[in-house]
Amino acid sequence: MGQRGDRLHVQLDVRDEVAEVRVVGEIDVASVGELRAALWAAPARPVLRVDLSGVRLLSAAGVRTLLAARLRVRARGGELVLADPDPVVARVLRVTGVHRVVPVLVGGAPVACRRSDLVACA
Repeated sequence: MGQRGDRLHVQLDVRDEVAEVRVVGEIDVASVGELRAALWAAPARPVLRVDLSGVRLLSAAGVRTLLAARLRVRARGGELVLADPDPVVARVLRVTGVHRVVPVLVGGAPVACRRSDLVACA
């Protein structure tokens, strides 16, 4: 097993209306701190978009972090949006019910857009 830094890479990109966190690797108990730090460091914007296209594993620790981030973003007046999850990650989001409370965009098309179309669905 590689070191934590080898397992997860997180990049933050900030635009006028959207802060985007691109995540690549495995989100588990060993790496979730890096994801949490990036989500908490993202500046307040109407939309915080988390690109999950490069994530191949999402553990319960990752699910908890995404839900906590949703609460934090909403408290600042924004909306958390999850984008392009891998099929395995999408299944985790469905099984845990996350998709019912956090909009999930698949292939650029919204699965569930709310809140003033989420700045044109991020």
